Parts: sequence; C-alpha cells; structure tokens
Amino acid sequence: MGIDIKKLFNEELPAAIQKNPEKAVAIGAKYQLNIAGDGGGQWYIDCSATGPKCEAGTPGGADCTIEVAEADFQKLVENPQANGMALFFAGKLKVSGNQMLAMKLQKLFDLRN
Repeated sequence: MGIDIKKLFNEELPAAIQKNPEKAVAIGAKYQLNIAGDGGGQWYIDCSATGPKCEAGTPGGADCTIEVAEADFQKLVENPQANGMALFFAGKLKVSGNQMLAMKLQKLFDLRN
C-alpha cells in the first residue's frame, strides 16, 4: 500500500509548510500538481514569497505544472531520483512550464521529515 495522496496534499504538506515557511519560500516557485486516478486530485503549491501554501484546486499562475497518474506518483514518492527520470522519459510524468523547477519540488516533500 502506498501513501494516501489526498492526505499528503490536504494535511501533511500544508502542516509541513506551516512549520517551515522559510524553507518552503526558499524553493521560490509555484506548482500545479494534477494526479489522475481515484486517489488523485489537483493541488496548487505556492512556494514563493506570496505563499507559502498548499491547497486543492487549479487557480492558475503556476511556474511548473506536473501531470502524472496515481500509480506513477506512488512510484515517484518511493524513489524520486530513480523513478522520476524513468517516468519522465517514458512519458508518464509530464512537466510543463519551467522543467528545472520540478527537480526542486523534492525539497518540499523533504519538509515532512
């Protein structure tokens, strides 16, 4: 069993951002994550000076948009470095906007630890 994606984005990441706002703002970007599947959803993560926050929805204005299926997102969470590139090159992880910012997103997930 993988992680609960909705719990991750609706509870865990917002709590981590609230606990470490300066580290979130240091990432300096706005993300849109679109995770397809029953356990997925759409979330907007603002790691800029106007944030930081993580909320459900698609308000627009993201610097980097990431689209992935729920099963592939689970693989990404298990091993971001190895699986991220494999999923990207297989066309299962779509990144639009500033692709270099996708690499910085791992710093946000690390705030949960």
